[in-house]
Parts: sequence; C-alpha cells; structure tokens
Amino acid sequence: MASGTERRRFALIVAAIVALDLVTKLIAVRALPPYLGVRLMGDAFQLRLVYNAGAAFGLNVGDRSRWVFMALSVAAITVLISMLRATRPGDWLRLYALAAICAGALGNLIDRVRSARGVVDFLDVGVGALRWPTFNVADMAVTCGAFALALSLWGEGKKGAAPATSPGTSPPPGA
Repeated sequence: MASGTERRRFALIVAAIVALDLVTKLIAVRALPPYLGVRLMGDAFQLRLVYNAGAAFGLNVGDRSRWVFMALSVAAITVLISMLRATRPGDWLRLYALAAICAGALGNLIDRVRSARGVVDFLDVGVGALRWPTFNVADMAVTCGAFALALSLWGEGKKGAAPATSPGTSPPPGA
C-alpha cells in the first residue's frame, strides 16, 4: 500500500493538474471565439474552442452521453483510487501515472457537471484536413498517465516473468 507521504504526493499531483486544466479551460472560454482556429504555428498548432458532449475521438452515445460519461468517470476514478491503495511503496511511476489519469478524469468530469454543452477542448494539432481531435490539459494527463501506467505494468510483468535463480547460481542461458 502506498505510504501516507505517497498518498499526499498523489493528491498534490491531482490538484495541480486539475487546477491547470480548469485555468486553461477558463482562459480558452473567455479568450477564444467558438469553433474558429487561432493559428499559433501555422496550420500545425491552433487554439480552437469546441465543446465535446461525447468522449475521446467524438465517441457519443446520444442524448444520455453526458450522464453516461459522468458515471464512467466516477467509476474510473474509483478504480484508480483502489489501484493507488494497491500500489507498492516506492513505485513512483505507478503513483504518477494513476495521479495523472485520475486528474484528467476529474477535470473532464467537472466540465460535464458544470455544463450540458460538454467538455471544453481547445488544443488543435494537425495539417490541413488531417487533424487530431481537439483536446485539453485533462486529455493530455490521461494519455500520458495511461502510457506511464502501461510502462509500469509492463515492467512489473517483466520482473514477474524473470526466471528464478538461487543465490550463488547464474541464470540459465538466454535469460
């Protein structure tokens, strides 16, 4: 189980990411014209205020999308907290990964609770018609956290799959 210090660090990371997400969304809503791109690096990077009533990549389940994705966010946060409780002390990569994913889920959940318009997205990258779906800081946190969690789990799996050796013996050939 993660130590008290690690749980506090987890909470601070979540709070910092959620604060950054909320502040950047507030600035985007106040400063950007809806749906019109403001070019920062030509066509490659723009700021474009959009509201996403669905989920990642425009996934939508109809009129109930807001409620379905709110429920899924709460369920995800609950699972992440249980994973935090099961995290070994000193497993910093897993701690940071869980904090980032939890913060991203919480940041977008706050948007869904605040407005039926959906999640505020404003970062737009791509070239011409080849564009990545518009995203926000919370989305970046979820993506980076998921990647870090996959690395953590993969590393744990590799440790568990290593052949056992007795002290004073060498590992089998090819290990």
